[in-house]
Amino acid sequence: MEYVVVKWLHILSSTLLFGTGIGSAWYMLFANLSKDVRAIAVVAKNVVIADWLFTATTAILQPATGFYLIHLAGYPMHSKWIMWSIALYVLAGACWLPVVWLQIRMRDIAQQAARNGTELTPQYWRYFKIWVALGVPAFIAFVAIFWLMVAKPM
Repeated sequence: MEYVVVKWLHILSSTLLFGTGIGSAWYMLFANLSKDVRAIAVVAKNVVIADWLFTATTAILQPATGFYLIHLAGYPMHSKWIMWSIALYVLAGACWLPVVWLQIRMRDIAQQAARNGTELTPQYWRYFKIWVALGVPAFIAFVAIFWLMVAKPM
């Protein structure tokens, strides 16, 4: 029963982690493509909140439940699928940490532009390009991790 509960928590937290990431990216991307400063300011504010509420908490829960599942199931830590999953998770985390900072800066710039009735600064659009560039490898890493968790190929 313990294994089933921990596995359920692991799957639930992975769903929240990935789902929040995809949803946030979707709304942030399309708000930016609209170039509507007020919409961008609102979406950026909510994306930052979602990151703290869902992404940060589940990003901690994932390795905790994952390592406990490895222990409960008796998988060797040196299994290639586990090692690849860990490496990909670290890669995704390394992409996410600067994204958090970027999103906070983007939120602040967008809110100021919305208050002042001005356009977004060139710096905002540089941050946005970096945000997209970091999101792509993180997305690919998470998709690969899902496959590794299901298939356990090695």
